Amino acid sequence: MKTRKRQLPISTLCSWRDRIEEQPHFQRLPAWTRAQKQLLIDSIIRKYEIPKMYWRMLPPGQLARYKVIDGQQRLHAIWEFKNGDLALSHDLAPVSGISISGMKYRDLPLDLASDFDSYGVDVVIVEEAIQTDLEDEVREMFLRLQNGTALNAQEKRNAMSGAMRDFVKVLGQHPVFLNCAFGPGRFVFDHIAAQTTLIELCGGPTDIRDDDVNLMYERHRRFDVKGAKATKVRRTYDFLSKAFPAKTPELTRHSTITLYGLASLLIDRYVVDDLTEALQQWFIAFEAGRRADEALPEDRRDLQLVEYRRLIHGAADAGENIRARIGIVQERFLAAHPKIEALDATRRFDCEQRLDIYRRDQGVCQLRLKCEGARVPWENWHADHILPYSKGGRTTHCNGQVACSACNLAKGANVLGLAAHWRLANDCDSMPSGEPRKGVTSANASS
Repeated sequence: MKTRKRQLPISTLCSWRDRIEEQPHFQRLPAWTRAQKQLLIDSIIRKYEIPKMYWRMLPPGQLARYKVIDGQQRLHAIWEFKNGDLALSHDLAPVSGISISGMKYRDLPLDLASDFDSYGVDVVIVEEAIQTDLEDEVREMFLRLQNGTALNAQEKRNAMSGAMRDFVKVLGQHPVFLNCAFGPGRFVFDHIAAQTTLIELCGGPTDIRDDDVNLMYERHRRFDVKGAKATKVRRTYDFLSKAFPAKTPELTRHSTITLYGLASLLIDRYVVDDLTEALQQWFIAFEAGRRADEALPEDRRDLQLVEYRRLIHGAADAGENIRARIGIVQERFLAAHPKIEALDATRRFDCEQRLDIYRRDQGVCQLRLKCEGARVPWENWHADHILPYSKGGRTTHCNGQVACSACNLAKGANVLGLAAHWRLANDCDSMPSGEPRKGVTSANASS
């Protein structure tokens, strides 16, 4: 990595604003307080030395010329003061006998404004880190420069490399987070996304403390973002987004994790197509009931709700606490909706069922979505649920049919045409063997 040091006047830093990408993907969001910004500006006016900035030179052809590795907070403070969006503190000592308390840039005496504009900021420019294979080296520089500062755990994870980091970064932008009670500051959306991903990877509630999430990032640097686990995480978030399409103040950080666990469980065990509105109404009523219960005398309170409150206020990231919280909301939701249709406990057709389906259909694809009723070999065919499993279809030979791989992927989780409905409604063995049934009405979701 080749670097060079330049001293740039503040006037140049301000005129170059459009050339500087101040928030790379591994940087944290602006997090300085007003007092911290004021202290920096006061230091510059008094000609005190401030820390160096580190920038990365970008390849030619990009809108920006530099990307900030370290110094984002200082740049924002300088730009805000120069633009008149930041005033100095009201309790400052005079500079050369001149009071500057409460002043904005435009209020400074001409000499002090000139000194501010000409103040030289040391900038270390990384020149040979424009290749992809040096990205990790730049991230490592960022982490080392932040050593000893107040970066939180998710901000540090954001600077890591790997497929898991990238997956969480995208997941943290899911629309459902915009309807939660908490905001995106300091990568909290990414933090919740990472914790729920860890729960899914472990097949259920587990410890989701910072050390546990860090280990997930390390172990899954080559995470398959198109694999079954990643698909399930995205499907669960899509389900929650449909359930909560508007701002929902009840969606706190802990309740979002709890609801993710409940939604994941419902998707695995029940037909959930029509459950989104029911989940929203139940959850809002549940939270209202909790608030009302907390106002009751101690001897009249619901002990289960008392326990739920304890679980979200003590060691909330412990696996046993998450498991208990999900258990409580699962019990209460299912009690409120006892007629929810359960999925078949068996997902895959066994060997005897597959043989029966194949012989009955004479090895001919019954869907005819991407083929014309092709005959498929025993070694390469799909046993398809006529009524999709996710919609409550049973894993029986009567609900199975031969499909080629192209047609089965095109069918997804869609409802079938009239011929297949007739077969399901009547004796499945009465349909002529090998006669192709008509395809599905549409093709978009997965089976």
